[in-house]
Amino acid sequence: MSVRPTGEQIEITLGEQRVAVVEVGAGLRAYSVGDRAILDGYEADEPCDGARGQALIPWPNRVRDGRYEWEGQSQQLDISEPVTGNASHGLLRWRNWRMRTRESSRVVMEETLHPAPGYPFTLDATLIYELTDAGLTVTAEVTNAGDRACPYGVGFHPYLRPPGALLIDSVLLTVPAARRLINDEQLIPVASEPLAGTELDFASPRLLGDVVINDCFTDLTRDDDGRARVILESPQGGGRSVLWLDEAYPYVMVYSGDTLPVSGERRRGIGIEPMSCAPNAFGSGEGLIRLEPGQTHRARWGIETA
Repeated sequence: MSVRPTGEQIEITLGEQRVAVVEVGAGLRAYSVGDRAILDGYEADEPCDGARGQALIPWPNRVRDGRYEWEGQSQQLDISEPVTGNASHGLLRWRNWRMRTRESSRVVMEETLHPAPGYPFTLDATLIYELTDAGLTVTAEVTNAGDRACPYGVGFHPYLRPPGALLIDSVLLTVPAARRLINDEQLIPVASEPLAGTELDFASPRLLGDVVINDCFTDLTRDDDGRARVILESPQGGGRSVLWLDEAYPYVMVYSGDTLPVSGERRRGIGIEPMSCAPNAFGSGEGLIRLEPGQTHRARWGIETA
């Protein structure tokens, strides 16, 4: 019996909703409602590519050159993105996570990150996937299990499919943000700018068209429940998908998929990535969490559909 590339496949359901979580990285492989695929994921017999649905712990996005300073000590992470020369997307997305509990509509995954070169700290990580009548909720609870403070950030990398369309060009996109970070050639933020009136101003619903996005948005507008909502909807009334972020996520990365290595996957889905800190937060400190010994950080995001 062959082992699937992402290990055990764990399915939870509620009514017409179905979610597939994988053992490798405790990633979110698929989410559907009835016959509609909400995520642009991958098949059970395929490896994960493009970081689809992966949890990004203990940092999202990139660390410039894999180097940072912490409490007077220089740290060097492995370079996991050779094209930019950066350390990318954390340390837990290729680890085999353990399933702690499973119910019909809820699964809890856990993993311990032990000290390693470049990150000499210990974290106990828990991911909770839960379906309710309102949709899918994803909770990250991460505890500093070591004896000294550590730098920390969390993010997720789901791709949402455009409702009622084959490509994202025809989707109406709403990103409730007032500012974006400006990247250099290593895709590391070096400045920021207001979004109002620019090509990337999606504060109100706007057709995406051929706009290319690979940008981090911040200064998010939140609803009365404290959640910011990124919305994809069909101009023809073919449905809508809403990805919400709680207040633990002040940043959201939006990626139109134009640089994915497989051409047939480009612009097939939009990466909507909740992030607790800015790219290169280990270097810049922007949004970086100082996690004290015994302290737990909790963050939630989810998807609503209509």
